[in-house]
Amino acid sequence: MHIPATQEFLVEAVKNNQLDAVATTLRNGADVNTTDTEKRSLLLLATRQNNLGMAQLLVKHGADANQQDAIKDSPFLYAGAAGYTDLVKLYLENGARFDVFNRYNGSALIPACERGHLKVVKLLANTKGFPINHVNRLGWTALMEAVVLGDGSRTYVAVVRALVDAGCDINIPDKDGVTALQHARKMGFTEIARVLEKAG
Repeated sequence: MHIPATQEFLVEAVKNNQLDAVATTLRNGADVNTTDTEKRSLLLLATRQNNLGMAQLLVKHGADANQQDAIKDSPFLYAGAAGYTDLVKLYLENGARFDVFNRYNGSALIPACERGHLKVVKLLANTKGFPINHVNRLGWTALMEAVVLGDGSRTYVAVVRALVDAGCDINIPDKDGVTALQHARKMGFTEIARVLEKAG
């Protein structure tokens, strides 16, 4: 699929961190929510590079933090999954929506928990109105992913503690009726089990 010249120019300028060129093109009326051939917005391209300066410029021009690409990634969802705390903050301050989900029907918090991105977990879990107990297509909450897909290390203990401190529901089971605490015990994650037992 071919994309128009201005669009192509903007995509390349964002990828190459050409702030002045992007700013000028947008001031001249180019669409800030333009996309590449895979439907990735300029803001998503900047997010994938963890380019805060470019993201701030695009947001200032009205870029949509919730615009999804062909595989349902959005700038906000991607930033959460990748652990890019500064970008997550930027998008929370600029219209990030909590009812737009990734291809697994998951929130920005769930993959952050899976990957042990503690700062992002604390930020999102304590954001007013964020769906901390959202259940994805696999039937798992953020807490469940931190336990089942984590390695039980100090980082994941801290992730679980952050979720518990933020008021997550520790009793939501998976599709087989197994709770996060039961999984933690079965996997030998004694520290995590202790945190959950105390919370119960």
